[in-house]
Amino acid sequence: MIYKTFQFDFKDLKLTVSQIEKVLGYTEENSETHFSELIGKALKEAAEVCTIKAEYRIFDDILFNDPDKTVSVNNLTFDIKKIIYGQLKKSESAAIFLCTAGEEIGEMSRRAMKSGDLLEGYIYDVVGSEIVEAAADLMQNDLEKSMASSGTKITNRFSPGYCGWDVSEQHKLFQLLPGTYCGIRLSASALMDPEKSISGMIGIGKNVRHLPYTCNLCDMKDCIYRNLRSEKKKN
Repeated sequence: MIYKTFQFDFKDLKLTVSQIEKVLGYTEENSETHFSELIGKALKEAAEVCTIKAEYRIFDDILFNDPDKTVSVNNLTFDIKKIIYGQLKKSESAAIFLCTAGEEIGEMSRRAMKSGDLLEGYIYDVVGSEIVEAAADLMQNDLEKSMASSGTKITNRFSPGYCGWDVSEQHKLFQLLPGTYCGIRLSASALMDPEKSISGMIGIGKNVRHLPYTCNLCDMKDCIYRNLRSEKKKN
């Protein structure tokens, strides 16, 4: 079984002010100096305090059930639903992953909001989300390169809470990664702590595909990141 852990330097993420502005709904044409300065401040502070970690473990014992649109990994059955099932069904193995931006960025957001600065708190919150997604990209890139050396490919990453996959199934994912290197705790209602963390599954096989973007597959029409990652991948 392959198991790998990562601790990333903030500079490895290559986050920019303009990237955060896009998430907030601003472009180069309508960007405001005040927002740019706040974002720059948030990025600088995050670089000084965030502990950014990721890990994945590859499982070869997987079994797909087409009628139920489920997949069993190491004898745990995941009800991943039709959309994700369609992307994973040709996999020969699966990587279960965790990734976190650490506790610090969430604490910064809560402190700002508690002091009455809702805008600054929101900016910290968005920065935290971008940190964990950028770290997950790096983790996934490493997995893709590692698998390419053996002639296999990977799918996109998929997380509970998206495309109909119930968030409660994070409990099963965490059973596959006991004593997590990332130090993520899971509540009874399947909420992660630190909150700026993600978990999920990546398919591996000779006949799977890693699509350049998947917003068109997801049914979360009100997601604030919808299409932004598509643009990032194409640029």
